[in-house]
Amino acid sequence: MNPHEPLQASDASQRRVLFWLLGLNGAMCIVEFTAGWFAHSAGLMADGIDMFSDAAVYATALYAVGKATQYKLRSAKLAGLIQIALAISIFIRVSHQISAGTVPTPDSMIGFSFLALLVNAICLYMVAKHRNDGVHMRASFIFSANDVLTNLGVIIAGFLVAWLSSPYPDWIIGTIIGVVVLSGAIRILHLK
Repeated sequence: MNPHEPLQASDASQRRVLFWLLGLNGAMCIVEFTAGWFAHSAGLMADGIDMFSDAAVYATALYAVGKATQYKLRSAKLAGLIQIALAISIFIRVSHQISAGTVPTPDSMIGFSFLALLVNAICLYMVAKHRNDGVHMRASFIFSANDVLTNLGVIIAGFLVAWLSSPYPDWIIGTIIGVVVLSGAIRILHLK
């Protein structure tokens, strides 16, 4: 038996998972951001940007599969820097929504966030068994777990927007998502 076979099988499994995560998050990024744009929802748009940032994490992790530890660490650090840039873009988008004073459509917030929650739950399930397979996979797991929480936050904000007839819950969840992305980026930059 070849001593490299288990490692190659693990690498192949990681690649499959990361391709799926990248595809699912890339598609949901477009869906959520577009839905957020039409629904005037800072929370949905922030979550769409978060999905894009996750796709960036998965793409950099995919690059690192099968490479030496130093490449995996560089991949995670690059993902962290991308996350910081995207967190800043979320804060800018939320600020724009606040200055425009738009009231979001709560039904769209709830419906599209529920769809994103299903996708992210699948992603979290897929990446969970690989979370200890290197820093690049730990970074992927961190962002998948954060996504489930942010989706729940947007759903709750959607119900609050409907109940209160106010855009404030949407603006608050958009800001919270920016903070979650930024804190995740900082966690990734501290991985060793």
